[in-house]
Amino acid sequence: MSDPTPSPASPASPAIHPVAKAWRLRRAMLALLMLAAVAGVMWLSTAEDSLTLHAGEVAPRDILAPYSHTYKSAVLTEKRREAAARAVSKVYAPPDASIGRRQLERLRAALTFITAVRADPYATQQQKLADLAAIQGLHLSASEARYLLTLDDERWQSIQQEAQRVLETMMRAPIREDQLEEARRNIPAFITLTMPERQADLVERLVEAFLAPNSLYSATLTEAAREKAREAVPPVVRAFRRGETIVQRGQVLTPEDIEALKEYGLLQGTARWQAILAPLLLVLITFLVLAAYLRLRRPTLGENITALTVAGGLGILFLVGARIIIPGHIVLPYVYPFAAYPLVMFLLFDAESALVFLLPLLALGLYRLPHGFELMTYHAFLGIAGVVLLSQVQRMRTFFLASAGMALTGGTVLLATRLASPSTDLPGMITLLGAAATNGVLASSLALVLHYFLAPPLGQVTPIQLLELSRPDQPLLQELLQKAPGTYQHSLQVANLAEQAARAVHADALLVRVGALYHDIGKVLRPQFFIENQPPGSANPHERLSPEESARIIIAHVTDGLALAREHRLPRRIQDFIAEHHGTMITRYQYARAVQEAGGDADKVDIEHFRYPGPRPQSKETALVMLADGCEARARAEHPPDKHELRRLVHDTITTRIREGQLSDTSLTLHDLKTIEDTFVAALQGVYHPRIQYPQLREERGQPTIPVAEARALLNASPAGSQPEAAKAAPRPQESHAHHSPDD
Repeated sequence: MSDPTPSPASPASPAIHPVAKAWRLRRAMLALLMLAAVAGVMWLSTAEDSLTLHAGEVAPRDILAPYSHTYKSAVLTEKRREAAARAVSKVYAPPDASIGRRQLERLRAALTFITAVRADPYATQQQKLADLAAIQGLHLSASEARYLLTLDDERWQSIQQEAQRVLETMMRAPIREDQLEEARRNIPAFITLTMPERQADLVERLVEAFLAPNSLYSATLTEAAREKAREAVPPVVRAFRRGETIVQRGQVLTPEDIEALKEYGLLQGTARWQAILAPLLLVLITFLVLAAYLRLRRPTLGENITALTVAGGLGILFLVGARIIIPGHIVLPYVYPFAAYPLVMFLLFDAESALVFLLPLLALGLYRLPHGFELMTYHAFLGIAGVVLLSQVQRMRTFFLASAGMALTGGTVLLATRLASPSTDLPGMITLLGAAATNGVLASSLALVLHYFLAPPLGQVTPIQLLELSRPDQPLLQELLQKAPGTYQHSLQVANLAEQAARAVHADALLVRVGALYHDIGKVLRPQFFIENQPPGSANPHERLSPEESARIIIAHVTDGLALAREHRLPRRIQDFIAEHHGTMITRYQYARAVQEAGGDADKVDIEHFRYPGPRPQSKETALVMLADGCEARARAEHPPDKHELRRLVHDTITTRIREGQLSDTSLTLHDLKTIEDTFVAALQGVYHPRIQYPQLREERGQPTIPVAEARALLNASPAGSQPEAAKAAPRPQESHAHHSPDD
């Protein structure tokens, strides 16, 4: 792959030094821009999630724990402590003796007052009843009041003593405010059973009036007890496993949900500095490793700004998609077509670069996601399988085979990683296997589409474009067929020859075939100047031209072909075949004529007037078309009589190109050249082998027949594949090579 950008390793000079400096600056700016973009993607997708949620709101999507984590939940702990505090009953102070004494004194005062009322000789019955009713807290019925007034002193004295005893006894025990009614109901139980019932009722009424709570509520003691209960509650520990759902989509968020999201730094403004720094460090080490790889292993790729832009930009798009689509889902991580990226990288560059760039993409794209190791293993094997299965991209079915192979690989990896898990069930496994199949189809289809659009900016051509260009109904090929049918047939022969050799040396056979079909397309503008397009017996127009003018017309088919290719928007890679199939060789026939006309003095002839503009072949593919073009032309012109002569012809053609340095810029090895020679000989032998000269038939009695002597000769001839002597002795037609010399 060529790059118009000047290499920084080229010799420095005052004229190109500013250009090289500007190139380095552009490359540095591109690297910084990509670094900032990737860092921003990772920061936004890990440290500052776009979610801004509060308690009481509805979760917009499932949110999974990015990693296993255990923490002390302050919200849940406080809830339990509050529950423990509420469970503590009110705390009351011990019985207050002063309250008992005060109530007992009040009872004695009331008894003294009642005694005075009973003994008042001047008060009437009604006045005495009114005085008894005026005692605060004492509620005597009318009958009880009258009975009290009619008691003799001895019984009254007994009632007074019993009332004081009962009140004192009950006030010794704790009586709370909420227990006062219960204590009053229990008064009869403390009255002696020897006392008559009516007198006991009076004791009950007297004690009931002065019975009071003596154990009062203590806010201080209660709060102390509740605080002790709070302290007795241990902190509540909450744990999430990686991939566990923190909140589900549509769930109303509680304070503990918000706390969990904050703990993971999944809410806006809640990320810790460690969570921000960690992905940035991963981004930095990723760029350093890739920079070292490009510098040490792929300097050509590292020096091509267009290629770096395509590779880096495509990787960033895949990364953004992964960080947006995958989080919060269970099946989508297995469907996301990470493998499409290495497939495109392989189609555009090479297998090693594809796999090297895949690993950092997976590390960044799956960072802190649930089941990260399993997903990384799954997608890595998918990418490797796809690159291996696409190693020979010459037919569309290769993409279908790659899809099937990737689906099978993904399914196998899932079985290997999931079968041992106790949580794996049959419906879930079937769903994941379906996801693997979808991934294979999606990755290969996406790679095919992306390659179609990304190849042209890099000067490459896709299999789809090649298949389209190879169709015979292409306008340019139709024009070649109609205006230069001889050249069209020659191009077909060269295409067949070069394609077979390309397969033998593991070059791009489809590209070679299509390039060979268009390599002589420039001849459609002047077809009559090339002998394969001249009718037999017609005059050769080159005989009326000077050698220089003749050479100029011959050489022009290269520049004319390039002009037609640009006009019809042929891919740059196909244009290379047009420009390079003659390299920088010379038109030998015209040059020899010029030297002959100069009296044999080569110094009087400018050889550059007879040289093709080039450049020399820059790839295996264009070199194969150059060799196939020369060998086919010489074989068609010279008609070698046997395999030995044919091999000599092919070997001489290849050796001439090597001697003139035409193959110096290609990666062809000596072993490749030997393989090419054997392939050419086998193919040309099948095309230009001598043919049997059949006898002419005579009409006898309306039936075609041949003389008896000739029939016997045919019957006595050698087995199939040999020929009669007459055929062997038949002269070969001679052709003029003014248009297409063996070395043109």
